Amino acid sequence: MYLKTLALINFRLCSEQEFSFLPGVNCFIGNNGSGKTNVLDGIHYLSLCKSYINPSDGQQIQEGKDFFMIQGNFFKDQRDEQVSCTVKRNQKKQFRRNKKDYEKLSDHIGLFPVVMISPYDINLIFEGSEERRRFLDNALSQTDPEYLEVLIRYNRVLNQRNSFLKQNQGSYPFDDTLLGIFDEDLSKLGTRIFEKRKEFIEVFEPLFQKHYQFMTDGAEVVDMTYESSLFEQDYSNGLSNSRSKDLLLERTSFGIHKDDLEFFLKGMALKRSGSQGQQKSFLIALKLAHNTYLQGKLGYKPILLLDDIFDKLDDLRVEKLMDMVISEEFGQVFVTDTNSERMERIFKRMKHSYGRFMMQNGQVESFENFS
Repeated sequence: MYLKTLALINFRLCSEQEFSFLPGVNCFIGNNGSGKTNVLDGIHYLSLCKSYINPSDGQQIQEGKDFFMIQGNFFKDQRDEQVSCTVKRNQKKQFRRNKKDYEKLSDHIGLFPVVMISPYDINLIFEGSEERRRFLDNALSQTDPEYLEVLIRYNRVLNQRNSFLKQNQGSYPFDDTLLGIFDEDLSKLGTRIFEKRKEFIEVFEPLFQKHYQFMTDGAEVVDMTYESSLFEQDYSNGLSNSRSKDLLLERTSFGIHKDDLEFFLKGMALKRSGSQGQQKSFLIALKLAHNTYLQGKLGYKPILLLDDIFDKLDDLRVEKLMDMVISEEFGQVFVTDTNSERMERIFKRMKHSYGRFMMQNGQVESFENFS
């Protein structure tokens, strides 16, 4: 699978731009603010129905415009697939595949898988557990439609339970029957999500270790652990034991919506012990393992988006990374950088072909195919 063409209209910096891509490596070169990241984010949006950078659809619309549109042509399973997205201000976004509307956007997730590595990934280390759960959910949703459906249902019931708790404002008596219904639904759905997350970590963690050890020549010991209150007690007991607390807090304090991933370097928490280069290497290995996991589950290679990844990496790690992503293990790759000479040097050493787009103000100034 690969993306053949992309058209962006009123998408952030790009007023109107069309691209034709190589099945292999495509590089976007330009200064900061030239629109390189816009292109990668447009690909991410087309694949996963959302921006990687900003969750607000309306903020992706170019200033002064009323809509944006993204259209791409993928080649998958020996045939062309057209995907388009239109977002108008204050209206529901519209996704189409081969000119047919989706009944549910969730039906699109996983059909054209993508993995993005970005400076924003640092939030996985330093922000709250929600960021790391989002990583888990993204990885699983692209390979398991059932997981995505169960997760959507779980969040719906969780919101209903929290609304019920707020309405009661910690007072008694309350409708114990209704709360029991919410608890039963959360128990069934949450337990299923927990089991799938455990299975994912069992497969994913060795893949992560392989990529990190390759990038660092095995010089550093890293680890990750999946943290969940479900390891200590089952769902029914957990909800029952926390009911009084929940009524006071007016929210649900037990469940898989509190799960987390813990990252370690040499036995210590990564956010406190790792250098910037080590932290970035950890995150890159995490995403490359995600790419490998998707390929193993889906049977074809996802698209890999590498946005401004060379900063804070020493030459050894840069070379290891590029050796890895242009190998046969990976599929189509998109890379952004501010340094054209660095790209030329890397690919000349590797004797590997690539396409180079020079970007400025959201537009392509020139394109060259280095074969």
